[in-house]
Amino acid sequence: MSFETAHAAYVKHHLQSRTGERKGRLERGHREAEKLFCSNVWWPLRGDFSGLHPEYEVLDWRGFSYFCDFVFLTEHIKLVIEIKGFGAHVRDMDRQKYCYELNRETFLTALGFHVISFAYDDVAHRPDLCITLLRMVLSRFHPETSPVSIRTVAERETLRLACLLARPVRPIDVETHLSVNHRTAVRILHSLCLEGLLSPVTGAEGKYVVRYELQPHALSRL
Repeated sequence: MSFETAHAAYVKHHLQSRTGERKGRLERGHREAEKLFCSNVWWPLRGDFSGLHPEYEVLDWRGFSYFCDFVFLTEHIKLVIEIKGFGAHVRDMDRQKYCYELNRETFLTALGFHVISFAYDDVAHRPDLCITLLRMVLSRFHPETSPVSIRTVAERETLRLACLLARPVRPIDVETHLSVNHRTAVRILHSLCLEGLLSPVTGAEGKYVVRYELQPHALSRL
C-alpha cells in the first residue's frame, strides 16, 4: 500500500470515529507539518499508523482542552509527539504562551506521557535525523520483533552508555554498567570497534587502548 493511500485511510478512520470539536480539530489541524511528519518520518520508520492518534485531546492542569499533534498509544508507552515551527513556537511566542507550553509538557509528563518535539525544518529537510531519534525513543519501550542475542543487547547498552557519559567510554564503565568482568567488557568494546561504531583511543604512550570514542553514525544502531 502506498503512503498516500494509507494516510488517507488513516485520517478517514479517525474522522469517522469523532464528533464535535474533536472532529473539527482534526479537519483543521492535520495539515502540512503533520502530514510531512507522517510521510517523512513515521511511515519510513513504522510502515503503518496503528496506535498513532492525530490531534489527540488531553486536558491541561487548568482543565482546558489541548490537542497534541500526535499521541502514540500502546501497551507499553504513551508518547506525545509535537511538530514545532519556528514562527509559532519561537518567534511569535510571548512570555505567557512560553510558560503555558512548558507547564503543559510538565503536566503531561506527570500524567505518564513521554513528550518529544521535532522542529518543522528537521521534519521537512532532515528527516533521517528525526527517524534516528524517534527510533531511539521507541526502542526503549518496545521489544524487538525478532530474537535478539545477549551480545546485541550488551552492545546497544554500551552505545547508550557512551551517549550518557558524553566522553570516551572505558572498560571499567562497561563493567560497572553491565555487571560484567573486564574480559567481557573489552570483548564488547572490541566488537563495536570492528563494526565501526566505536574507535579506540590509546593512552599517553600510544601503546595500549584505554578508551573508546563513539562514532556519530552509531546512533542509528540504538
